[in-house]
This record gives sequence, C-alpha cells and structure tokens, in this order.
Amino acid sequence: MLRLGRREFDAHEPVIMAIVNRTPDSFYDQGATFRDEPALARVEQAVSEGAAIIDIGGVKAGPGEEVTAEEEARRTVGFVADVRKRFPDVVISVDTWRHEVGEAVCEAGADLLNDAWGGVDPRLAEVAARYGVGLVCTHAGGAEPRTRPHRVTYDDVMDDILSVTLGLAERAVALGVPRESVMIDPGHDFGKNTRHSLEATRRLGEMVGTGWPVLVSLSNKDFVGETLDKPVKERVVGTLATTAVSAWLGAQVYRVHEVAETRQVVDMVATIAGHRDPAVARRGLA
Repeated sequence: MLRLGRREFDAHEPVIMAIVNRTPDSFYDQGATFRDEPALARVEQAVSEGAAIIDIGGVKAGPGEEVTAEEEARRTVGFVADVRKRFPDVVISVDTWRHEVGEAVCEAGADLLNDAWGGVDPRLAEVAARYGVGLVCTHAGGAEPRTRPHRVTYDDVMDDILSVTLGLAERAVALGVPRESVMIDPGHDFGKNTRHSLEATRRLGEMVGTGWPVLVSLSNKDFVGETLDKPVKERVVGTLATTAVSAWLGAQVYRVHEVAETRQVVDMVATIAGHRDPAVARRGLA
C-alpha cells in the first residue's frame, strides 16, 4: 500500500505524476507553465486526464542560470498553496533537493518531497519526517545538483542504485517518514550515461523485488533521445515504449509530461497483467 496525502494506492495500481515546471527555462516545455494561469490550467488538465500526483518544480534539472533557495521558494510555495486550495484531493509533490524549500512547501500543503538529487541535502528527509509527508529516494550517482554526467562508471549500475536508494529509504523511515509513503527511483539520466539508464530499465524488477514502490521519471529524457537519435520534441513514442516495459516489470509511479497517453499505456499493461479489468467488455457477447 502506498499512502500519499489523502490518497491510498494498492500495490498494483499505476499512479501518474504530472510534471508542472515553474521555471522559465525547462528543457521540454520551455517555460510554458512559468506563470500562474497556464500552470493552473496544466494542473486542471492533468487531473482530468488521470494524474493523481502533481509534481511542481522550481529549478530545472540541467545547468543554467543560478536559482537561489529564496527564488525557488518564490516560484513554488504560493503555487502549492493555490493548488492545495483548488484541488484538495490531489497529491502535491515538490521536486526539490533543498531542506529550506521543503520546509516552506510543506507548510503550504505539499504531501510529497521528490528528492531527485539523491539526498545531497540530508536535512530534506528530516523535513519529510517532521511533517509526515512522503519522500522519493533517488539514485543520482553522487552527482551535484544541476550537473551533467561526465565519464561516469559503475562496476554494476543496479547494485549501486539499490545500495543508494535502499539506504536513503531506510534512513528516511528511521527518521520518522511513514514507510508507506517512501518511494525509490533509479534516477534515469541522473549521474548516468544512456547505457546505464537502459540497464537500469532492463533490471527494474530488481528494485521492485525489494518491496519499496518504484517511481520512474522517463519522460522525454536524453537516454530515450540517444537510443532513437531523436530531439526532445520527438521522444514521446520512445518514452511510452519505455513506460510499457517499466510497467510490465512492476514500476508503480510514472512522472510524465504526457498524462493521457501514459494513462492508456499503464492501464493497458495492468489489464494484460491481470491487475485491472477492461473498461468495457462487449466483443463476442452480443
């Protein structure tokens, strides 16, 4: 059972986490939801298309102009409060590695802290524990926030992923984060080259086998682009193929840009796997 905010999700229930970037320079949407009005419209659309979690980020993952903690909070805190008021049942996640920002967004109503940089600020987990919110524990290969990997090597990338994410998860629970609100994430592209991310996908079942809910953030990432030699705007098909494989291997939460398409993919896989009934069943019955 995964418990986040007011929501509970069964072990085989796929969960969509919709990305809402409060940044002017995001790699995919180029700042389309930087202003409040389009960002709120994005939330409304994502919820209507089947997203249970809204993931709000105030700093793009890649290199770029410096964003201070104060500026990151300015971009996210008020928006979290607004989303909380307008959508009381949606799970609100904030993508941050900074404990100061985590504290502020939890005060504003966030249910989940998405730590994409692998515990680089250990106090973030302490904030999650203090507020009783969820935490995503991600493998980033020891990379500093907003840096790109350079000649990264692993003896065994999945062994490293498991060692790091399980360590972060157990520490979070020891601090007081509810066990049922902790997820682990292999961190595709973070501290990894394309072959590492492909191997992490291929061996995702090893993460699922630990019993922790697994979150995957695959949407339009570089490993998809390099695999198919496609630019950012032409990676949807590759992303959805990777999503289907991840769903078959047991991932539960999917952080995405394309909500409706992802919803269909994970529902189809869940039905083939026998965890979900078809929406209708008329063929051969009339």
